Amino acid sequence: MAADLSRGQYLVEALAACDNCHTPRGPDGYNLSARFSGGAQTFTGKDYVARGSNISPDKETGVGGWSDEALSAAIVAGLGRDGQLAPAMPADSYRALTNADRRAIIAFLRAQPAVKAQPAAQPQRNGAWTPHPAPGAEAAFDEAALSDRIKRGLYIASIARCLACHSAEVDDAPDFVNGLGAGGKIFRMAAGVAVASNITAHPDKGVGAWSDDELKRAITQGVSRKGAALKPPMSTLAKAHFAKISPEDLDALISYLRTLPPKE
Repeated sequence: MAADLSRGQYLVEALAACDNCHTPRGPDGYNLSARFSGGAQTFTGKDYVARGSNISPDKETGVGGWSDEALSAAIVAGLGRDGQLAPAMPADSYRALTNADRRAIIAFLRAQPAVKAQPAAQPQRNGAWTPHPAPGAEAAFDEAALSDRIKRGLYIASIARCLACHSAEVDDAPDFVNGLGAGGKIFRMAAGVAVASNITAHPDKGVGAWSDDELKRAITQGVSRKGAALKPPMSTLAKAHFAKISPEDLDALISYLRTLPPKE
């Protein structure tokens, strides 16, 4: 169990960045005294309005009364106990989770303090949501596949949502067919508007000319090739979460990104 909890903590904190949506934050960062009790940010899309829910083990306002199967369905299939979750829940990116990693995440969440909180408003959803998993990450990975450097990099990229954020969009969904890694997704936040950059191997429009160290600095420190601070959400995710990515996983991620065909 100890190994599961340690692995679950790594997945939650370094890759999936669950706090980003499910923990309230203030001027100084996350309010860890109310960890996983629900985020303050409201996510809006073409067909939905939602806010990160309470995923602490509280039985009344959190997921303490949920079975492992119900939690698993929410994480990898985007299915809540009252139906389909809003697309803000990146279940498509988590489909790749190995069975062991999925169990580790659930074990870690169950081990956290229960926090009673005002339930988030019911998400507003209209119409059906078509799944958009990243190419090659449509289903759970086998543990053996992670020994391959490129496949491991794809696994990391999917869980960390690199492809969902840095690909072109059509109708509020990632366009992996024509714009895999090409950037263009727009983030509208209180701090301003940011556009996800091109992370393909294009030498000018993308990161083809970047060194491995420059890419690693951008991912883990939120710093551009020229040394400028990147805009949120990348800068926030880099410092709070991606800085914790292990050297092995970071090397695998860079190796995978190098395989993305150049896109303008």
